[in-house]
Amino acid sequence: MAFQNITGNVLIPATAVTGAFVTLYTTPALTRTFVKSIDVCNTTSGALTLFISLVAPLGTAGTANALYSGYTVAANTTLSWRGCQILTAGTFISVKGSTTGLTITASGGEAT
Repeated sequence: MAFQNITGNVLIPATAVTGAFVTLYTTPALTRTFVKSIDVCNTTSGALTLFISLVAPLGTAGTANALYSGYTVAANTTLSWRGCQILTAGTFISVKGSTTGLTITASGGEAT
């Protein structure tokens, strides 16, 4: 498979982060996903803790696959990550916060 067709996508539209790991995006079958940006906004007046994991198929979110683990997002600020992570089919993005008050968005592309 050559993965010739790349379509830009909002991978995670603005979504509230909860206090437990939740899968917010899974790479479809026969696809590779390019994660280019992740923004996390803390909408509260206090610092909150963020966890983001890029998890292999059938895996479990945690420190072994963390992009961010226990990262403090200051009050009323936005964390902006820019880079390139390639996710194969079945790989997923799982996110949690220390409590409610964080909103996440992610963009990139899907190659088929």
